[in-house]
Amino acid sequence: MSTLVGTLNSSLGRKFVMAGTGVLLFLFVVGHLVGNLQVFGAPELINSYAHFLQSKPLMVWGARIGLLLLVTLHITTAVQLSLANKEARPVAYAGGGAYGATWQSRYMLGSGIVIAAFIVYHLAHFTALLPGINGVGDFSKLKTVLHGETVPDVYGMMIIGFQVWWVALFYLVAQALLFIHLGHGLASLFQTFGLRNHVWWPRIQGFARVASLLIFVGYALIPISIYLRVVGADYAEKKTAELKSAASIEAGTPAGKAATQ
Repeated sequence: MSTLVGTLNSSLGRKFVMAGTGVLLFLFVVGHLVGNLQVFGAPELINSYAHFLQSKPLMVWGARIGLLLLVTLHITTAVQLSLANKEARPVAYAGGGAYGATWQSRYMLGSGIVIAAFIVYHLAHFTALLPGINGVGDFSKLKTVLHGETVPDVYGMMIIGFQVWWVALFYLVAQALLFIHLGHGLASLFQTFGLRNHVWWPRIQGFARVASLLIFVGYALIPISIYLRVVGADYAEKKTAELKSAASIEAGTPAGKAATQ
């Protein structure tokens, strides 16, 4: 046990932890993207998917806690390694970086921290449904009927949410940082696991570039298509009116009273 703890506390052990958590986070990012791309289908498609997940609370909360643990471990080991590198070389390299270091590698820690902050915002936006951060209203009021059951309208939340310009922009910035992070991180984890050589390294770098680009394009298409009203424009107009009506009813305004009559 002491040997294992000593290994994990070493620089090599921390690199393995960061690489291992990176692999799992990458798989989550891919799976999450596949689920979110269902927004390009009929509203029932992504609403059925969301309802299935919400009907499995143990699975969903287990995944959320696991994701939080992975992100915490990933960032903690990254900070520890960064501090250790600075202690080992208190004088900065001439030119601003180590020889052979890419510009992406110099921003790995910073981009990772911003991405973590984005995850917190994303959870508050579409999971906790905090009204004050979406620029629209109370998403918990958005409901739809699915197979005779009233369920949260996740499609409506996404369509309305990404029509707010600063929300769409924030998501695009976060995806751009994720693109930068993955472009370097995916290649680095292969190196950490000892899979780098003169034959495979160019292929690994190519895979990292292509995978990170595809993920960026996939995620970026969602807010761009919705903001430009290519997807769900009529649906958003209908649901926005429902939100305003619900807010008016709660406030007891004449418009709200008229809507209920």
